[in-house]
Amino acid sequence: MLIELRKKSQITVPKSIIKKLNLKEGDKLEIVEKDGGIFLVPVAVYPKEYINDLKQEISYIKEKIEKGEKENIYDDVDELIKSLDSNLDE
Repeated sequence: MLIELRKKSQITVPKSIIKKLNLKEGDKLEIVEKDGGIFLVPVAVYPKEYINDLKQEISYIKEKIEKGEKENIYDDVDELIKSLDSNLDE
């Protein structure tokens, strides 16, 4: 797909890509230059407190695994994130 660089360094991302990636107005994108190419990567932005909670939970799980303990360990990332989200609501 060919696009044009406009005034003030603006570009328009083709609608087909927006739909395919399910992007919406206000979504954040990181721009990366690598090997002479430009890449736009969708990102999610979370509060620092949420990220710190996630780091603590991961450390806790690693310690339990190292000790051979299996209780309260999540089966997948989605389950962990749901748990963290419910803790934020409390």
